[in-house]
Amino acid sequence: MPASSLPTPWIVAGATLVEGVVGWPRHLNHPVVWIGGLIAELERCGNHTEWSASTRRVLGVLTVMILLVVAGGAGWGIERLAATAPFWPELAMLLICGATGLAARSLFDHVLAVTQPLKAGDLPAARLAVGMIVGRDVEAMDEGEVATAALESLAESFCDGVVAPVFWFVIGGLPGLFAYKAINTADSMIGHMEPRWRAFGWAAARTDDVMNWVPARIAGALIALGGWQGWRIMWRDARKHASPNAGWTEAAMAGALRVRLGGPVRYEGVMTYRPDFGDWARPRAHDLHRGLRVYGVACAVLMLLLIAGGFAWPR
Repeated sequence: MPASSLPTPWIVAGATLVEGVVGWPRHLNHPVVWIGGLIAELERCGNHTEWSASTRRVLGVLTVMILLVVAGGAGWGIERLAATAPFWPELAMLLICGATGLAARSLFDHVLAVTQPLKAGDLPAARLAVGMIVGRDVEAMDEGEVATAALESLAESFCDGVVAPVFWFVIGGLPGLFAYKAINTADSMIGHMEPRWRAFGWAAARTDDVMNWVPARIAGALIALGGWQGWRIMWRDARKHASPNAGWTEAAMAGALRVRLGGPVRYEGVMTYRPDFGDWARPRAHDLHRGLRVYGVACAVLMLLLIAGGFAWPR
């Protein structure tokens, strides 16, 4: 818990507002880049293909432990440093450092960058933009596939980039926030099923699943507020997803917008068939604008919950 005398939810709400209004300066390296560099070095040292799977799995567990200690320790150190400062510098330090772990503005901007060219009929530019936020093949995507990819990324990243960081910031202060960001970054880098990462990245993937379990369901509920069908489709389809968490937000978004998400997708030339979420047609360009409105409502409700929670937080 932050050392500030302010209730933690109010600090989190303030950090969320700072990130939402200001964002991260593009000319500065984001702290996630530093975490990524550490993960890459740990992977280089501990993930040798000639070693047995059990050895690499143990080293993957050790990697997760190192990340938790380093990231959580950095958060603890910043909080202790902030506690020695006068009130306003302390508050500013907590808000700025907290904002680095949130991505509400960044997520909105990335999806908007897909929406604008897609609505204008510039499919090549839309494919290029959506390729910045998804890992699937984008070269042959049509309008519906681009819109589907962007909406699925918006829904899933609402948990990873907004709700989960907020959740861990509230219950664990900066140590909780930084630890979550380290694990989530590790999952995106090494938590894959391909042979190279399957053993070494197992611990990162499972830890990320655990840390996202509650936030994913909160995020799904917030998205479902955007349309009454969101609740029905979320409860019916969420468990179809291979991930124990991603299905909650994607199914909720499909229901809230009355579109169909999921379906076939190509990764590195290989077609993968996923279950459908929702009963309606594939989304089009205008549905991305609707999705951003649902996202905005969900973020606003989250902010209101933080503000209300500040009044009930122990002082």
